[in-house]
Amino acid sequence: MKKSEIIKLINECENELSDYYKNIEKICELNTFKVMDSFKKNKVSEIHFNSTTGYGYNDLGRDIIEDVYKTIFNTEAALVRNQFISASHALNVALFACLRPKDTMLSITGTPYDTLHEVIGIKKNSSSLSSFGVKYEEIDLINNDFDYEKIKEKLSKKKYKLIHIQRSKGYATRKSLTIKKVKKVIDFIKNIDKDVIVMVDNCYCEMVSSLEPSNVGADLTIGSLIKNLGAGIASNGAYIVGTKELINLCGERLTLPGEGIDVGPSLGANKEFLKGLFFAPSVVASSLKIATLTSLVMEKLGYNVEPRYNEERADIVQNIIFKDSESLIRYCQGIQSGSPIDSFALPIPTDMPGYSDKIIMASGSFTQGSSIEISCDGPLRDPFIAYQQGGLTYESGKYALINAIDFLLNQ
Repeated sequence: MKKSEIIKLINECENELSDYYKNIEKICELNTFKVMDSFKKNKVSEIHFNSTTGYGYNDLGRDIIEDVYKTIFNTEAALVRNQFISASHALNVALFACLRPKDTMLSITGTPYDTLHEVIGIKKNSSSLSSFGVKYEEIDLINNDFDYEKIKEKLSKKKYKLIHIQRSKGYATRKSLTIKKVKKVIDFIKNIDKDVIVMVDNCYCEMVSSLEPSNVGADLTIGSLIKNLGAGIASNGAYIVGTKELINLCGERLTLPGEGIDVGPSLGANKEFLKGLFFAPSVVASSLKIATLTSLVMEKLGYNVEPRYNEERADIVQNIIFKDSESLIRYCQGIQSGSPIDSFALPIPTDMPGYSDKIIMASGSFTQGSSIEISCDGPLRDPFIAYQQGGLTYESGKYALINAIDFLLNQ
């Protein structure tokens, strides 16, 4: 297929998607207004761009950022820090903050993402929750929805301290979970046990809809700032939002008991965090448009995709099922060739910390590992799925898609 034919196909698909794009733009507007209202309410000022070093006492910018986040997420408190290495680190902090020896956590979305396996103790590690006497159980989804019967059965027979929900699919083959499904299951859980902590891994899902898990009853909501809410501007960091009691526990786990959220230098990150949040609704909208376009184009080329272009989206991730390793590798290499940074590099499958399979990962991004920037990765295991996400601008994402298809079909 000639490159000119690829471009023609993509342009034709764009025209078909105009109504879907309008819906994405409407959600973008709602979330932009939410961000603007929060900035206004909390009186964000240039003074908040300043930062601290050392202990980080009295960091005005850090504190106002957390006020902005708790306003947007409608929670009692927030912990938004560059001391978080990743969302997995923030999830680790929250789990160790909330759980004690002999407590049991329950995942109701099956086995969590690979990087939590050693945190929980699914994969043996002497620093895991399991090594401290915390027990773990899980319930698989049924037909891409929660298994309400098993949830009721378990909660009726046993006391659980924390329930874990992972909205995005990770490297699983299931669908990501919409906010409607999350609300329904949280209501169901709280009617059985109002005291159990419901923690939601919200990675890739922020601002995809007009509501977040914290709006529908989650006690803790957690995500990364090198994904949606950092908009490619934040260089690192993550957030935890929730009840004041739980956020204080998380703060004392991140730093130390007695100091908690009152310490932690921002080290120049305040302006990045605020600016990233300001741009987040627009950047997420660009990512959603690219994902929708990719879905329709690849479907027309004969590939199975998930979600389809006309399905409701819960996150910015687009799956393309290739069924063979060579096609998966070539597509990822094509995304890399269409990226702004390191376009000349050729990604190859390799072992990565925290993963059981070799991973092919394309990320020609300004921030290492930033998956709100156009990127594509996947484990080398059957059925060889590419997990594509991001796109800081629609046009650059379209450029990467053209290159990926050209690399797949012609290189």
